Amino acid sequence: MNILAIETSCDETSCAVVQDGITVLSNIVASQIEEHKLYGGVVPEIASRRHCEAIAAVYEEALIQAKVHLADIDAIAVTYAPGLIGALLVGVNFAKGLALSCGKPLIPVHHIKGHIASGYLCHSALKPPYLALVASGGHTTITRVKGYTEFEVIGRTLDDAAGEAFDKAARAMGLPYPGGVHIAALAKGGDPKKYKLPFPKTENIYDFSFSGLKTAIINMLHNAKQSGNSESIDLPSLAASFQHTVCKILADKLLNCHSEIGNCDLSVSGGVSANMCLREMLPNAYFPALEYCGDNAAMIGCQAYYEFLAGNTADGALNAYATMRL
Repeated sequence: MNILAIETSCDETSCAVVQDGITVLSNIVASQIEEHKLYGGVVPEIASRRHCEAIAAVYEEALIQAKVHLADIDAIAVTYAPGLIGALLVGVNFAKGLALSCGKPLIPVHHIKGHIASGYLCHSALKPPYLALVASGGHTTITRVKGYTEFEVIGRTLDDAAGEAFDKAARAMGLPYPGGVHIAALAKGGDPKKYKLPFPKTENIYDFSFSGLKTAIINMLHNAKQSGNSESIDLPSLAASFQHTVCKILADKLLNCHSEIGNCDLSVSGGVSANMCLREMLPNAYFPALEYCGDNAAMIGCQAYYEFLAGNTADGALNAYATMRL
C-alpha cells in the first residue's frame, strides 16, 4: 500500500511516499529555518505563507523521487493536529483537495503519533506494547503505546517543552535558532558539572516542567550582565550544564516510569531525540535515524498505515486543530 503523506505542522513543509508503513520511497522536507533565524524563532504567519509557496513543489518532488504517479497512490495522509493552526490548514486543505480530486481515502494523523511511529521506520523489532518518550520543540510526553493506534499518556509537559527550553536558553546565551543544535555544539567545550541547575518537581512525577530551568539560565546571564560580570560566565560550561540537566530530567523520568511499569521496550523520538547526550543516557532505547527526528512526512505516512488498517479515515469535513491531546 502506497501512502502519500503531508506534514506542515510548524516550519517544515514535507511530503513523503511510504509503502506498507515501513518502506520510505521518498521524504522531501523544505525547511524554513534560515528565515526564522532572523526572528529568533518561528513566526506563525511567515510559516503559513511559506507552506503555501512550497507545498505543490514538495508534493511533485516526492512523487518523482519515489518513482510513482498519483495513480499508484492508495491513500492520502496528513497531519491535522496539533501545531500552528495556519500551517496545519495549508497541509490539511491541500490533502483534502488531492484526495477529492483523485478519489483516494483521506487519513488524518495526530502529530505526536507520527513522532512515535518514526521508530518503526528504523527498527523492525520495535512493536507495541512499549514506553515512548517524545521530546520536541512543542511537545514532551511519556506515553504507553498499547497498540499501533492505542495510546495512554502517562506524563506531559506542564509549560515549556524540552525543545522550546533549548531554544529559549540558547537565545539568552546569544545563540541562533534552533537552539538545541547550537547548545550541543557549544557544550562540547564545557564542563557539564560546573553549574548546578534546578530539577523542577511536579505533582505527577512523570510530568515535565522546563520553565523554571530556562528561567534560571536567563536570570544567571541577566544578573551577570547587570553587575558588569558577563565575562565571568563560562558559556560552554553553562551550555553543557543546561544540556545535561534537560537530558537527565528526560532520561530519569522515562527510566523511572519504565521501572514501575515493568519489562517493555523504550523508544525516544522528536527533535530532541537527535541530541547525542540524551542518546548516551538511554543506550538501550530505540531512537529514530537523525533524518526522522525532526518533523517529516515519512513518520506521518508510517502512522497513517496503521490508522488506515484500524479504519480511521476522514472526509471533506476534516479540520485542523492547534491543540489536541493524544
